[in-house]
Amino acid sequence: MTLKTPLQPNNPKSLQLSRLVYGAWRLADDADTSVANVHNKVDACLAQGISSFDHADIYGDYRCEAVFGQLLRESPSLRDEMELISKCGIMLISDQYPERRVKYYDTSAAHINHSIENSLRNLHTDHLDLLLIHRPDPFMNAEETGRALDAIIDSGKTKAVGVSNFMPDDFALLQAHMSHPLVTNQIEMSLLNHNAFHDGSLAYLQQNGLRPMAWSPLAGGQLFSDQSTADGSAVSRVKPLLNKLAEQHDCGIDHIALGWLLNHPATILPIVGTNNIDRIAKVSKALDINIDRETWFEIWTAAAGEEVA
Repeated sequence: MTLKTPLQPNNPKSLQLSRLVYGAWRLADDADTSVANVHNKVDACLAQGISSFDHADIYGDYRCEAVFGQLLRESPSLRDEMELISKCGIMLISDQYPERRVKYYDTSAAHINHSIENSLRNLHTDHLDLLLIHRPDPFMNAEETGRALDAIIDSGKTKAVGVSNFMPDDFALLQAHMSHPLVTNQIEMSLLNHNAFHDGSLAYLQQNGLRPMAWSPLAGGQLFSDQSTADGSAVSRVKPLLNKLAEQHDCGIDHIALGWLLNHPATILPIVGTNNIDRIAKVSKALDINIDRETWFEIWTAAAGEEVA
């Protein structure tokens, strides 16, 4: 069973999420979006202690929340067994919004309030556990956005708020205009994307005593490609090592890649999104992978194509 971890380890009342999070961004892409199939995925997660489910208003061209929500409408007791996360702030060009001329960001109070009401309705719940601002908004009025986020916590519509894809200065700006804490930053991290490890993002969260969430921890599925080992790509360089380690640990390369993040001292929470039931049912094996410091850097070096300075 996976253990939960507090997003603010120094706060005894902190929201706790499971160490692995299930990402629902592909839920509407499955040929079978029936309640029964969604239930099977949720059951496979809960059986391993994966109790946190990550959504966004835009996922599946604004359809994923509703697909998931039909399960909670039919089986409302499941809500007590899970933490629901959603995001807002991206305005997609979509057939559902034909009046939009361009993709843009909206972190206004009006949009935040409108989006969370839609998410609650789609998910058939009266509250979220965590709401994230999906992207930093260059047109953000930090005072207005911060006030709106504080208000929805005070209203009980969400237990906590955070951000996604924010750089440290963006995070600090918004936090400066809030009374409640931002509890996490959901950022892209994988053994093929090291940016957060050296651009200050991961260090900032650790400095402020917060747990980071990692989206695309398996590099968007690139690790499973059949690229030739001779083509010089990051995948071709790291794949032989992942295969070797997977054989040693009697697991899949996905478990090694997730374990690489899980073993980091920042207590990273990877978000795993797949519609494959068999893969979902085995994903928690990544928690059993112990990667020592030298092996961690061996993986880093293979992916980067050069040793550290």
